[in-house]
Amino acid sequence: MSEFDINRRTYLKITGFLTAGFILSGCKNTHSPQPIINEPTDPIIPDEKAIETVIDLLNSKEVVVLQQSDSDYELKRMGFNLRVPKKPKYIALCKSTKGVSEAVKFARQEQLAVAIKSGGHSFEGFSSNNAGLVIDLSLFKAIKWLDKDNVSIQPGVTLAEVYDNILPRKRIIPMGSCGGVGVGGLTLGGGYGLFSRKYGLTCDHLEEFTMVDGKGNIIQSSDDKELAWACRGGGNGNFGVVTEMTFRTHEAPNWFIRHRFKAYNLTTERAKQLLEAWFTYAGQLPGSCFAAFVLNHKTLTLLITDFEEQSPELTTMIEQFTLLCDKYIPDTKKDLAPSLKKYYGIQHSIFFKNACAGLYTGFSDVAPSIEKVIEIVGNTKGLIFQVNTLGGAINTDAFETISCFPHRARPFMGELQAYYDKPAQGTMQIERFQKIQKLLKTGGVSAHYRNYPDLDFEDWESAYFGNNYPRLQAVKRKYDPDNVIRHEQSIKI
Repeated sequence: MSEFDINRRTYLKITGFLTAGFILSGCKNTHSPQPIINEPTDPIIPDEKAIETVIDLLNSKEVVVLQQSDSDYELKRMGFNLRVPKKPKYIALCKSTKGVSEAVKFARQEQLAVAIKSGGHSFEGFSSNNAGLVIDLSLFKAIKWLDKDNVSIQPGVTLAEVYDNILPRKRIIPMGSCGGVGVGGLTLGGGYGLFSRKYGLTCDHLEEFTMVDGKGNIIQSSDDKELAWACRGGGNGNFGVVTEMTFRTHEAPNWFIRHRFKAYNLTTERAKQLLEAWFTYAGQLPGSCFAAFVLNHKTLTLLITDFEEQSPELTTMIEQFTLLCDKYIPDTKKDLAPSLKKYYGIQHSIFFKNACAGLYTGFSDVAPSIEKVIEIVGNTKGLIFQVNTLGGAINTDAFETISCFPHRARPFMGELQAYYDKPAQGTMQIERFQKIQKLLKTGGVSAHYRNYPDLDFEDWESAYFGNNYPRLQAVKRKYDPDNVIRHEQSIKI
């Protein structure tokens, strides 16, 4: 990023505050809650020994530091999830890799935990902390093409901004669909979406990156293949602050189409039968297709997207679910760019509890608990159980070699979502949410996706990373031996 001087008020005028929703059903909310800013408490004032260091960082040309007494602090501390408000001691709005290094060294000297925020969409608020320092990368907005196939993208760029840049060039990177999500967190935790079954995960296309480690050193991934491996699926909030990323792109599809089905007033038995059929037919779809089973209370929405000529497998699935469901909503081929905008999602902060509900090999993985799961969802408005397709190119040996993502052989992923307007409204939903997670675990579901975390996962180390966790710990010891960069479920020393 180019170097420039900027004060706090100018910063907010330039960047604004961008947030968004989630993929598919999570991008759509029947409520319209407004952002709620908690009343500020008294500002934390640095003790005498820290004053000189604080002044040095405040005067830096590479960092804008917000303290709790600053008028802009309340706005910038907010993440997308209002359920997990946090109050860091400082927010460092870094303008360059050098500025990030300065901020990390400052945190080390003041013995502050460091959290990293690119888009602020962490389900459990891992992109912020209490009484620590947050490195805010929202100024890291540069996109630079290196050649026809490779592009450098900074972590503060949102997915909407990526698509606005690369689609006119007829290029695509397999990323998510929610427009306000930052590229940094998405990529480093894996990254999947509508194009992943054809091309692989987002992290599989991360060629090189620049990182400031937990000691403030500036590191190039090209110098350490083990670090590159670790950050492809296990790098968000663990080893350092990634400030520059180079991606490999693909030729973009010429068009996009979606097929939707609806089933209403579902009984538990019918919902179960539809899910079992969905697993069967969705697992046979070609890599150009993405499919989702979305059970919202007693209403089911099935979504299938495609960007290649319709295959016999897709034709069969459409025929079967036209009979099984109450309504089929066909579509026609559309241009890719406007089609993706339909999934960009909510653009303001909301209350929610979302998490992975397991990665599955098939219906048998959820069979022991699914009737009770469906019953709970059917009796709880605002609670959603969703299953998405993975598989395809994600399950590629070459990608498994270069990435720490351990669940490539599991072609389906479950997701729980709960939305509400006010904290009191979420009490019952979250209780039932937790009950579903326990049912799934008791039924044998144990593998989960790192980018959809849940603080209630007792064995999160193996759930997210499988047998790769000890290897990730070795990388952590090398680049952040003092555990400066950390959150509730970061890699332990």
